[in-house]
Amino acid sequence: MALMPTTLRLEAANGSGVEEYRIYEGVIEVRTVRSSEPISDGSWRRLSHVELSAHVKDETVVAQWLRQRIGWRRLLLACTNPQTLEEFGIADNTLDRYAA
Repeated sequence: MALMPTTLRLEAANGSGVEEYRIYEGVIEVRTVRSSEPISDGSWRRLSHVELSAHVKDETVVAQWLRQRIGWRRLLLACTNPQTLEEFGIADNTLDRYAA
């Protein structure tokens, strides 16, 4: 069985920095790393459902990586507005049941 990376690292086309994506405790996070700045673990921020939806709509490398890592069902749920999930009675802790 092949190992899947837990982080995705994308270099900016202009060489100004690197964007790193990770799945940490069931949350998809991103940080921008510039070569001139020190890397700190506190620089991660959670991707919103809108940002995730944009990646899926544009079929980016990030969306492809996430689909491979967490599966399309869980990615679809992550793209959904949390209020909508709440209206349909889907709690945040139930998302892990839909993992690939």
